[in-house]
Amino acid sequence: MKIKEVSQKYNIPADTLRYWERQGAIPPVNRDEAGYRDYDQEDMDWVSFAQCMREAGVSIEYLIEYIELFK
Repeated sequence: MKIKEVSQKYNIPADTLRYWERQGAIPPVNRDEAGYRDYDQEDMDWVSFAQCMREAGVSIEYLIEYIELFK
């Protein structure tokens, strides 16, 4: 699934998804042959998790720390 579709599905701006990935609040997203983000189910699960945590008031810094610990 491309970033536009994920953005629409979760009602999150594409720029926010790119920011979360760039900062490490979600793990790096798979890319297709052309280099475009190609979200699989695991990637979308991380987006859903990050969205839920942000809505609960968890900071980006804590999300980044969680991802680093998870790895």
